[in-house]
Amino acid sequence: LFSVLQVRGVKGVFLANQKIDGKVTTLITYNKGRDWDFLNPPDIDMNGKPTNCKPPDCYLHLHLRWADNPYVSGTVHTKDTAPGLIMGAGNLGSQLVEYKEEMYITSDCGKTWRQVFEEEHHILYLDHGGVIVAIKDTSIPLKILKFSIDEGQTWSTHNFTSTSVFVDGLLSEPGDETLVMTVFGHISYRSDWELVKVDFRPSFPRECTDEDYESWELTNLQGDRCIMGQQRSFRKRKISSWCIKGRSFTSALTSKVCECVNSDFLCDYGFERSAPLKSELSKCFADFWFNPEAPPEDCVLGQAYTSSTGYRKVVSNVCEGGVDLQQNLAHHMCPLIAPKGLQISIREESLAVRPGEDITFIVRQEQGDVLSTKYQVDLGDGFKAIYVNLTMTGEPIRHRYENPGIYRVSVKAENVAGHDEAVVFVQVNSPLQALNLEVVPVIGRNQEVNLTAIILPKNPNLTVFYWWIGNNLQPLLTLESFLVTKFAETGDVRVTVQVSCGSSTLQDSKVVHVFDHFHVLPLKFTKHLDMYNPDIPEWREDIGRVVTRLLAKVLFQIVVKPGLPTAADLHVLLPVNQPKKKRSITSDKVTRAVTPKFFLLVPFRKLPGRNVYAQMHNEKEQEMTSPVNHSEDTQNIIQGEEFIDDDLDSQTLGNARGNFVFSL
Repeated sequence: LFSVLQVRGVKGVFLANQKIDGKVTTLITYNKGRDWDFLNPPDIDMNGKPTNCKPPDCYLHLHLRWADNPYVSGTVHTKDTAPGLIMGAGNLGSQLVEYKEEMYITSDCGKTWRQVFEEEHHILYLDHGGVIVAIKDTSIPLKILKFSIDEGQTWSTHNFTSTSVFVDGLLSEPGDETLVMTVFGHISYRSDWELVKVDFRPSFPRECTDEDYESWELTNLQGDRCIMGQQRSFRKRKISSWCIKGRSFTSALTSKVCECVNSDFLCDYGFERSAPLKSELSKCFADFWFNPEAPPEDCVLGQAYTSSTGYRKVVSNVCEGGVDLQQNLAHHMCPLIAPKGLQISIREESLAVRPGEDITFIVRQEQGDVLSTKYQVDLGDGFKAIYVNLTMTGEPIRHRYENPGIYRVSVKAENVAGHDEAVVFVQVNSPLQALNLEVVPVIGRNQEVNLTAIILPKNPNLTVFYWWIGNNLQPLLTLESFLVTKFAETGDVRVTVQVSCGSSTLQDSKVVHVFDHFHVLPLKFTKHLDMYNPDIPEWREDIGRVVTRLLAKVLFQIVVKPGLPTAADLHVLLPVNQPKKKRSITSDKVTRAVTPKFFLLVPFRKLPGRNVYAQMHNEKEQEMTSPVNHSEDTQNIIQGEEFIDDDLDSQTLGNARGNFVFSL
């Protein structure tokens, strides 16, 4: 079934369209879906000609669409105060056809049908269905409406306006007894709405009396009078009576409870019928996946439960006595059930917290006895406890983690019948404090370069590094603090790293100059700093003059490599605006000029595992410093391995404890 419509006015009656093998057919039920039948077609059409529509090859099928316009009726129209009256658009045949929308009506709740129009109409019920108003559903302007006072057997026409209008909708005054309606529309597409009031009250000479009504009994298509466990009779106005039902009209007449029969019962949950619904021999059997004797989830040890016989009475069915397919229920004692479906969750729904923050754990259990179950809780930081009735009381477990780390939180539920376990991992992260992106400022094209992110505090849990190279909007993700890459094009390339840890995020960015060719001269640092560096405070000025003289108009850049013994590279770069044909000559001169050995003191601290850069230009006084402050552990860093350059032939300059001396 893919479309279902409740028939208003009679409880338990529904219309439905089902699609099987591409064919859409209409079905009706009188007992809330237990039994379904096709709609019986009329024998003759609206002109009195035979329809030649005979079951089982031909039935009546209806469109069950709702109208897009709230002021017009849908394709099927029913009303609470007009029980048994159903009017809809559809067609006769083996299936529902989209382009056919003939109008059919029934006054006995779907047992017999009549054709009334060859095209779809908007319908409005007045005076408890005593007057049925119909206006053609068309895109052309109209000035004629049709109405019937005998449940659609005959129709009259009425000019509701002298000027044709495009009908937009139909409205009735409040109350089911009203005989006043309003047609609203527009004369042209550019005009305002036109409202036309139609009053049917003058057409009726009097109000109805008891002699103007007759009764009819509700039956299904098989002729059964007991529907939903009762016999119901309704009253309706006689066709020959020309009167107003009025406000005091009630459709219900009598109701009698019936004895229960097999058709008053459905298959219970987990059961299905072994034969077609219409067969008297069809019985309900348990599905292969369902065990009817299994205890319910809330079964408690010591209590009893009943297993289903496979049947249950239809909802809202009021039958009494007679057949009882729910009798002889088997009674069982609740067994001891092992815990199953154990779950542990965090109330705040955040698996990442900071040290010292409160975290609340909730433990749930889908099945199993809870009174005899013990719960062993391990929060991963040394806290362990045993609880009873943990899932029944719903008591939360509150805790604080003092130190950063990843903690495995586990709960084990166990009783004599068995056990179950649930695990959740919690990240406790300190917020990120600092980030520094370390990368060589110059590199050759297609040469490997190491991008390193230095973060504080060191080694936080599950830190994610996002690397953006150049203008690429798609980052590279790593769990390591470094990335080895290459640059295919020359020029300035901006490298950005974003570090995310828990709810903390930091970002740093650097520019790398990519060249085709440049000279790299390796440097080595001497180890005995105090021996080769007497206390000469003027060493900074001396080095500035030496570098200015030897490397005029050339960018001087030093890259200190990580690890011990300490080494460095001297990058000799030509000015950007230097002419091309002089570049190679100047480069050779610079190389020869710096060939003699000399000492250079650099006042920065070398950190293991990171690169430190210093650069100088001839326009300024030369001084190479590091952004890292001096500390007393610098000497300890460079004393990791003994190394003496016996061939060293140079002059020592300056004195600075913790400064590096390197020779070229």
